Amino acid sequence: MNRIADLSVQLSGCVSSETIIRRDEPMARHTTLRVGGPADIYVEPAGEADLAAVLRFCSEQRLNWLVIGRGSNLVVRDGGIRGIVVALSSPVFAQITQAGHCLRAGAGVRLKQLAVEARRWGLSGLEFLAGIPGTVGGALRMNAGAMGGETFRIVVSVRMMTESGEIQELVPAEMTVTYRNCQTLKSRIALAAVFQGVPAERKAIEAKMKAGSEKRWSSQPAAPSAGCMFKNPTAIPAGKLIDELGLKGASVGGARISLEHGNFLVNDGGASAKEVLALMELAQARAKAERGIELHPEVEIVGVDG
Repeated sequence: MNRIADLSVQLSGCVSSETIIRRDEPMARHTTLRVGGPADIYVEPAGEADLAAVLRFCSEQRLNWLVIGRGSNLVVRDGGIRGIVVALSSPVFAQITQAGHCLRAGAGVRLKQLAVEARRWGLSGLEFLAGIPGTVGGALRMNAGAMGGETFRIVVSVRMMTESGEIQELVPAEMTVTYRNCQTLKSRIALAAVFQGVPAERKAIEAKMKAGSEKRWSSQPAAPSAGCMFKNPTAIPAGKLIDELGLKGASVGGARISLEHGNFLVNDGGASAKEVLALMELAQARAKAERGIELHPEVEIVGVDG
């Protein structure tokens, strides 16, 4: 038995039978860009106790771990991921409850579902989440934003787990949060969060969601992508910059810069992570050479080369 097979057997003895464990799981199945090599071990914990057991196992075995949501804003290299990938896909992590003007949502809740639930309760302020193809956990980790909204502007508190399996509840002021990043959640796992809404008429909320949807579908590609590839520089939006550089439609293999939006890189079918990264580097080099602007990735780039 090889080491990965042996480790997966050992791990199965540490968690409940409801926890899903798979070896050599292709990460292209779990990313919206549809690229990425295999994870050594892929785990869907059945609950918080099993998640804590997985983290303790990683510590004991000195294994790296990575938590993913729906795999948007993520590029996995072709060699895959060494160690353990954790997905909070169990129903226990996908619950939403309401109290007053707040909604508490598990890390596995899809953002569109959260926005729809807020509309049902007549709570405004969460409409922008409907256009982000991710989960609550991913939005917290990336401080995701769209249509002028940003995740941590509406967060009241975050329930999280440390690497040792300890549960914490922190408010944003106790966390390190910046543009498109929450440093605190690099070493902790978001389990749930409380979001603050503002009472409003459902028709007004529906109108905001409809306007956002129409704008999104008219300006963003339908082909597989990871969302916006680069953070917006101070001087100019990344998409506008890439458009001005004449890079819309540029391609490397099966990876192409979208004609609809310059900050989206799409998979035309069969693209490799190597091709995606090469196209990103092309855009970065042109931006630096012709405009003196540094383009920094908004996506997380993980794994090893093939």
